Amino acid sequence: MFEDGQLYSPVTEHEDGTVQVHLADTHPGKDDAHYLRRRGEIAGAALRWDRAGGAPLPTIEYTDTEHAVWAEVCRELAPKHLRYAHSEFLAAKDRLDLPTDHVPQLHEVTERLEPLTGWTYIAAPGLVPLREFYGDLGQRTFSSTQYLRHASQPLYTPEPDIIHEVIGHGNGLASERFARITEAAGQALTRMESEEAAKLVADVFWFSMEFGVIYEAGPVGARELKAYGAGILSSFGEMDEFREMEIRDLDLADMGTLNYDITQYQPILFAAKDLGHLEDVVGDFFATADDDACARLRREAEGRGLVPERV
Repeated sequence: MFEDGQLYSPVTEHEDGTVQVHLADTHPGKDDAHYLRRRGEIAGAALRWDRAGGAPLPTIEYTDTEHAVWAEVCRELAPKHLRYAHSEFLAAKDRLDLPTDHVPQLHEVTERLEPLTGWTYIAAPGLVPLREFYGDLGQRTFSSTQYLRHASQPLYTPEPDIIHEVIGHGNGLASERFARITEAAGQALTRMESEEAAKLVADVFWFSMEFGVIYEAGPVGARELKAYGAGILSSFGEMDEFREMEIRDLDLADMGTLNYDITQYQPILFAAKDLGHLEDVVGDFFATADDDACARLRREAEGRGLVPERV
């Protein structure tokens, strides 16, 4: 099961107004003073943004290096998307038509996305509390970071950056079918009274909209495993590996209780038979779930030995 402490780099705002981002020891930018300062500047812009007052989204003056990272990732991901992404994602990506030569501002993403599916983007300095993040999803609003991964490893990031959140999630949200499932997930978690139920919903989301795979008919009729999850489709390396992982059928009890490590490629993935199957199982769960339903799934997982029984 997901734990908040696994994810993101904490952000501290000091009394003098400076903002510090605390990178993990394994982060490629942890010893780069310029990168650390830059991360603090970008996080600070989100912290100072007056969302409640309706202020315009913060504009980041991206550097040539940051634009180059974005362009390289776009160039390297494009052929992999054509090979590995589900057709619904590819069609949505074509409609959204994000720039590939420079980092878009979040208001530009909204300007392209909102006419398609009604979704908007807002700025976040880093980790957003679970209920706040999903509450926004339930309103068709995506909280996104604005920083980029370290330039020394443009095809790798240990934490979600704007590439993950815009190329991975934004393209998917340009599909009304994926957008509806994501919105329903946000509304589902908002309904949950217990933290255990909220975590189960978030973990089903992890194994679907973040790391979901789906079968689709290939050019000669054979079924091929394709990706639709943002975590896979924003990862250069994971797209080469996901078909070699353990592939299980959609199973809400398993998805909602399985332990996982966000810092590694996901060794277990859950596949829908087709897009309609995903909507029927995952979409309907998000649309109807309450605390009692989540408790039943937890008991089912315990009865099947998927998680230890509580004492």
